[in-house]
Amino acid sequence: MSERLLSFPLILILTGISGLMMFLPAIDGLMRGDMLVARVFFNSGVLGIMLTLVIGLAMSGPHRRAASNTQNLFSLLLAYLLLPFYLAVPFSECVNNTTYLNVWFEMVSSLTTTGATLYDAPGRIVDTLHLWRALVGWGGGLLIWVSASAVLAPLNLGGFEVTARAEPGQGDTMEGRFERAKPARRLAQAAATLGPVYIGLTGALWIILMMGGERAFVALIHAMSTMATSGISSIGGVQNGASGFAGEFAIFLFLLFALSRLTFSSDLVTTARPGVIHDPEFRLGVLLVLGVPLVLLLRHWIAALDVADVRDPGLWLRSLWGGMFTVLSFLSTAGFQSADWQTARAWSGLGTPGLTLLGLSLMGGGVATTAGGVKLLRVYALYLHGRREVERLVYPSSVGRNTGLGRRIRRQGAYIAWIFFMLFAMSVTVVTALLGLFGQDFEAALILTISGLSTTGPLVQAASETPIRLIELSAGAKIVYAVAMVLGRLETLALIALLNPAVWRD
Repeated sequence: MSERLLSFPLILILTGISGLMMFLPAIDGLMRGDMLVARVFFNSGVLGIMLTLVIGLAMSGPHRRAASNTQNLFSLLLAYLLLPFYLAVPFSECVNNTTYLNVWFEMVSSLTTTGATLYDAPGRIVDTLHLWRALVGWGGGLLIWVSASAVLAPLNLGGFEVTARAEPGQGDTMEGRFERAKPARRLAQAAATLGPVYIGLTGALWIILMMGGERAFVALIHAMSTMATSGISSIGGVQNGASGFAGEFAIFLFLLFALSRLTFSSDLVTTARPGVIHDPEFRLGVLLVLGVPLVLLLRHWIAALDVADVRDPGLWLRSLWGGMFTVLSFLSTAGFQSADWQTARAWSGLGTPGLTLLGLSLMGGGVATTAGGVKLLRVYALYLHGRREVERLVYPSSVGRNTGLGRRIRRQGAYIAWIFFMLFAMSVTVVTALLGLFGQDFEAALILTISGLSTTGPLVQAASETPIRLIELSAGAKIVYAVAMVLGRLETLALIALLNPAVWRD
């Protein structure tokens, strides 16, 4: 039975799982006494499961071939583009005074773990729909955890091209000499290995937040949004929560899982030495989390002496914490803001440090995590290459000290990372220009572009003095922004690999 199920396309399996997920909001609506919401989600879930079974029976056969890595990658692209149409069905039925385009946009934002929302007005939607948004985002985070090791890694995409020997979009020729597990079995093994870890970490954070004084429903949404780095909240952000500093500290610790895959799994190694402490991604991320808030803190004495009283140690400690939490949140592309972020901004004398938040979101988190952006491993590869070039300027006859994986990252890895940076810059240019054509000024178009390509939805509220209201965007701008979110989740290099005829050869 499991072998037959694994032989179906990935998008069909995801549709069935989405139907099962709809029963949870149905139960929540039933417990709240909202029979309309409960009935809509229950009927939508049954419809999705029946549709999956019918299509599965139609596609079943004795000689059906299992999907290849490239077909799974294509199914993943279709899932981000088409699956939100189904996920939006119960949402659309429960919110009558909206358009289906807005609901589809909301589901694309949740599934790609971007977290940008059109329904941010208090009381605009009921709590069950907030739960559905967070649940879709949480499922999108688990999807990228599993697909990173089962779909992207075998094709040397998603950041793994920096350390792999083969070309992006193709398997490793050295590994090709040995018999490898089938793509479907790799998907099942990855889901069976990472699923319990993901669920367990979410449950642990949920309990910790409730112990800190947070309401159970809000704690669940914030726990799911933290693990998925979606930044979705039913109360406008963690700064409005009841758990205070204790809740922020717990979320801060769990956001560290977005800096490196080695924090929760050892199935894909990106460092020559074992242990997360030796992982260059984690070390670079910690350096940024400590360094950027310190710069903001020291700026008080450099350029803003009259902003606050320097004799109050509690004030600068709050400023330091607010900076650390917010920096890690935007670096992991979650986009939560600390309750002390306003204190940090006032202390540094910066009204809206939007460029800092944009830069952190662009850099992103670790490879094969739920974080978006260009990934810390690519930044590290360019750093190694730059440091080596400076050494050669001083000592032209010097020999590089790194061997093995370090040499691979410094040479071919840096070259591929630079190509990705150029593709990312081209994507920023094209998307910004398209948003400008649909009526956005340059600042708003740039913020929307970086927000979509880095999957950091809260940037539209935090990166400028005047928050961007997504509900006021034109239909064309919403579609461009949604496509940018899908492009940022799958990355340009993966889409180019799909256009390569070599990867489709049997």
